Amino acid sequence: MITQDPKEIEILRQGGKILAAVLNLVAAQVKLGVSAFELDQLAEKEIRARGATPSFKNYAAQPGDPPFPASLCVSVNDEVVHGIPTKGKILKEGDIVGLDLGVEYQGLFTDAAITVPVGKVEAKYLKLIEAAKESLTAGLAKIKAGNFTGDIGAAVESTAKKYRFQVVRELVGHGVGRAVHEEPEVPGFGKPKTGTKLVAGMVLAIEPMINAGSWKIYFADDKWTIKTYDHSRSSHMEHTILVTDMGYEILTKI
Repeated sequence: MITQDPKEIEILRQGGKILAAVLNLVAAQVKLGVSAFELDQLAEKEIRARGATPSFKNYAAQPGDPPFPASLCVSVNDEVVHGIPTKGKILKEGDIVGLDLGVEYQGLFTDAAITVPVGKVEAKYLKLIEAAKESLTAGLAKIKAGNFTGDIGAAVESTAKKYRFQVVRELVGHGVGRAVHEEPEVPGFGKPKTGTKLVAGMVLAIEPMINAGSWKIYFADDKWTIKTYDHSRSSHMEHTILVTDMGYEILTKI
């Protein structure tokens, strides 16, 4: 989505605030013994209470694909993204949990994600979470009108590699705003001055997915959950941003 309409931008801001508030509430409930299903129920309740709609629920990427059955993606340990929040997915001490949420507010969409630890987590996995945070920050720092998606990806990848982690290459960030997913693709890897040129008013979801091992992934049998090929752990961070002439505005500031 590209917009210069102040009304649309304000709707995106309000939707982003709703998303951030709900994601914070859900993240605070990530505790030993809590089920992913409970987190999903809380997310949907709080989104609807704020006059918005969960945009992931019943979303299908392609016609004929099974619709996503929940409002919140809950991805644990080696689940990279799109983990289904079932009643049997119980959080355990030492887990790391990716929470990915989408909101539709007055016809416009925002998207954000965070990865959080459960109880006492091994230092190498806390490092993985920190690497994903830093990768997102590094990618955001390259955003302004006139730069390219490759500038973002190169910054994300170099930061992950500094920690000796790998960026998922088969999944990418994306445009957002009038739909859950739009053009352009925003990879977490690339070369500076390549890809799509950024223009003011562009709305993008920037989302590094960082693996502790190989960058390779596969679909689980449920046809939604994406896991690391080598069963190493993964961390996911995401913000929806608005590109400006001088930089960017985070619409989903958590």
